[in-house]
Amino acid sequence: MSQNSPARYWAVLPAAGGGTRMGLARPKQYLPLKGRALIEWSLGALLECGWIDGIVVVLAKSDQEFATLPVAGHPKLVVTTGGAARADSVLAGLKIVAARTRSFTDVHVLVHDAARPCLDVAAVEQLADEADDKHGGLLALPCTDTLKRGKQAGGSSRVVETVDRAFYWRAQTPQLFRLDLLTQALEECRARDVTVTDEASAMECAGFHPRLVRGRESNIKVTFPEDLPLAEFWLSQKERGA
Repeated sequence: MSQNSPARYWAVLPAAGGGTRMGLARPKQYLPLKGRALIEWSLGALLECGWIDGIVVVLAKSDQEFATLPVAGHPKLVVTTGGAARADSVLAGLKIVAARTRSFTDVHVLVHDAARPCLDVAAVEQLADEADDKHGGLLALPCTDTLKRGKQAGGSSRVVETVDRAFYWRAQTPQLFRLDLLTQALEECRARDVTVTDEASAMECAGFHPRLVRGRESNIKVTFPEDLPLAEFWLSQKERGA
């Protein structure tokens, strides 16, 4: 990413979820990971990118932990409150970005999961370099396992067919889009009561075709308790330069 790029870049980190699939009372973004809270690692790569002007961290209304973290005082961070669904939280973050970038016409936003602590700076740079201006893009990995489509039958899942894996990718974050287009796409989905699980799906609903930028296996999303040791492994590999 050129430091002289005329476009402005911001990031949004939705962190208003409770992490119920972890089976813990504490939100997963605050679980300890190699001496830091998980969310601090997730912010790390974005903060290292000098071309990102600011990061909006979107928290639950009841959140009292983020303010206690060392990273909370970073000058690039802006905190706001999110909604019940991910799309609501992202829209809240985009509203802040729009207010902070009123004097610019070419603004792009990277949306990153708070539960992806192993993001690599080089991957962020690659995404910004390769993502198409109008359609945007996302980090993703092509599927390498044989894929089966299943169906519930008699209390268990049964294979219906084997799906051609050549057409399938596993979506990651960050996902990068123009601020105005992403905002419009998410608002349209909300108005039509369409549930989207990531920003790319909202853009798809609006008729866009985001670019798939090959990510890294290390960019895992911490969802279940067994993911924490794996995240620790990848961070250790990163520290060793592996």
